[in-house]
Amino acid sequence: MSNNNPNNNNTNNNNANNDVNFSRLPVELGYRMPAEWEPHDAIWLSWPHDPLTFPNCVDKVESTYVKIIKEIHESENVNLFVKDSAMKDNVVNLLHAAGVDFAKLRFFVFDYADVWFRDYGPTFILNNDNKQELAMVNWIFNAWGDKYDTLIKDKAIPQIINKTLQLPCFSPPLVMEGGSFDVNGQGTLLTTEQCLLNTNRNPDLTRDDIENYLKTHLGITHIIWLKNGICGDDTDGHIDDLARFVNPATIVCAYEDNPEDQNYQALKGNYEILKNAKDQNGNPLNIIKLPMPGPLLDDDEFTLLPASYTNFYIGNTKILMPTFNHKNDVAAINILQELFPNRKVVGIDCTYLVNGYGTIHCISQQQPKPKTYP
Repeated sequence: MSNNNPNNNNTNNNNANNDVNFSRLPVELGYRMPAEWEPHDAIWLSWPHDPLTFPNCVDKVESTYVKIIKEIHESENVNLFVKDSAMKDNVVNLLHAAGVDFAKLRFFVFDYADVWFRDYGPTFILNNDNKQELAMVNWIFNAWGDKYDTLIKDKAIPQIINKTLQLPCFSPPLVMEGGSFDVNGQGTLLTTEQCLLNTNRNPDLTRDDIENYLKTHLGITHIIWLKNGICGDDTDGHIDDLARFVNPATIVCAYEDNPEDQNYQALKGNYEILKNAKDQNGNPLNIIKLPMPGPLLDDDEFTLLPASYTNFYIGNTKILMPTFNHKNDVAAINILQELFPNRKVVGIDCTYLVNGYGTIHCISQQQPKPKTYP
């Protein structure tokens, strides 16, 4: 192990809070990352605007956002970043026309670069004591291995948020994106070697170092490592395009049946790892195959896009699942609906959104709802 041990490199407090001892790690203070199906206060989003991200289709992607907000705001609040007052006015007009309840919407004005909130935004954690105190983890964001210099500015988003929320904020010296891991809320985390062990993220850290940071800041005890991501994914294999927990003991896994498909070998390998994986208690997991939507190319038909049904968002009463005008759309919706009988699975057409190399889960982040006590 290297010298970059989380216990030797203290997390710190970016906001004064006398009730929290920031010389201690989140796990020592009883914090954990809840599973996505646990109750939310809000969803976080940033409004789309950049024609470089969405060539010739920004307006189409705006329409996708209107649908997302319309569906999800019925059961959780929407915290929405806009770049300036002009953009805010435009968004207000679009959402008003869609019948959105503005009592459920909160705007944050900041000159952000892009929409990938899951990766540059904070990860919210909850304390397990009776207060169920909310806090955040502010990872280091380096634009997916220093790929996009113009997007580095979005690393400021967690602190912009916390000027309003004033939460305890833990800042480990670790490059990490929210889309690179998924948890079951009981102690197990899913991730990939291609992303977390990539030398463009944390070249001075060992696998043990990275595991220790995840354990101490997310309250997990067990990690399942998959191998590689899908073709076209510029994040180096984010887990939310590959496999997702849908309950503490069940994982849906992207799977390609066609041996000639470029994703066949990688997805088959990940599926086999999961079939042999165990949870935090050493119990086997239930692994459900989720079909792929087939190869999807950009408008110029030169670039393979990272289209996957696993990039869904689990809301309080609805599952928002990306669709791609493919015959497998209905099959994927039906699989998820069976797994979430108490939530409605809503398909959201993401054929334009995926031109930015991500869809619903990539653009969103859930804020857990603390339990209330009398």
